[in-house]
Amino acid sequence: MSSRTPLTGLPRLLPYGPAAVLAEYASIDQVLAVAQRLRTTGLDGVIDVVPAARTVLVTYGADVDIGLLHRLLVEPVDVVADPATAHPPGRHTVIEVVYDGCDLEAVADARSLSVDEVVELHCGAVYTAAFCGFMPGFAYLTGLDPRLTMPRRDVPRPRVPAGSVAIADAFSAVYPAVSPGGWNLLGHTEAVMWDEASATPVLVVPGSTVRFVRR
Repeated sequence: MSSRTPLTGLPRLLPYGPAAVLAEYASIDQVLAVAQRLRTTGLDGVIDVVPAARTVLVTYGADVDIGLLHRLLVEPVDVVADPATAHPPGRHTVIEVVYDGCDLEAVADARSLSVDEVVELHCGAVYTAAFCGFMPGFAYLTGLDPRLTMPRRDVPRPRVPAGSVAIADAFSAVYPAVSPGGWNLLGHTEAVMWDEASATPVLVVPGSTVRFVRR
């Protein structure tokens, strides 16, 4: 059930080239709620709505009512209780994880939990892919138990292995490829998150749900 939550002040609206606007918000809940409202309103002239962690990017055509678009971006909004409702129905993916990450014990210590409790909490949630970014196939998954909320590392690692299962802030994710990264590593999976040779290259798309299971 959603609750009427006013935005803290007005969102910051920034022009983003000649035919787009970028709106900044205080939380991912507000982002998803605004994105849902824009999609369900069906405002003429809106071409695309792209949510991110704290922003919504809207591209539009010449026939858009700019005044109405701006009002839809800044008016108080019903926060989405289930992020999956902000997207068309997506598929469900189960990802097997070996919990051997180099940050697993540090996360447990920081949250006053045992390693097994961290694993149980991480596996106990149903996640929703709120949006993708950073690299192809990298899905930002909401639904992380608040007891596992951890900031990003102060010093990012220059090389995070592909398949690393990680958490940062209110999100969990799987690194699709080797890359630098500052998230806390809990384990690894053999699941292929991005396969450019496939007809469906992305394993987890926005709106999909995900469960992690211990292998």
